[in-house]
Amino acid sequence: MVDTRAIEVRYFAAAADASGCTTETLELPMATTVGDVSAAVAARHGADMARVLKVAAFLLDDELTRDAAAAVGDRIDVLPPFAGG
Repeated sequence: MVDTRAIEVRYFAAAADASGCTTETLELPMATTVGDVSAAVAARHGADMARVLKVAAFLLDDELTRDAAAAVGDRIDVLPPFAGG
């Protein structure tokens, strides 16, 4: 049996549009990576979300990353590219 934990996923801009929500909690394995969260979110929300995730950056605490192997804590923010200025 795999131990799991709750991870809060927060969505912004196009990610919120693709998911239909701004936040949700997923039960994922204890040793979860950005890649694991991306795969779970894409499976849950479909092709539109998968496209967003390909270009998104992820905020882990105060660290911005695109590294799929980065370990995830209790919360991850999905940040697609923002337009404007």
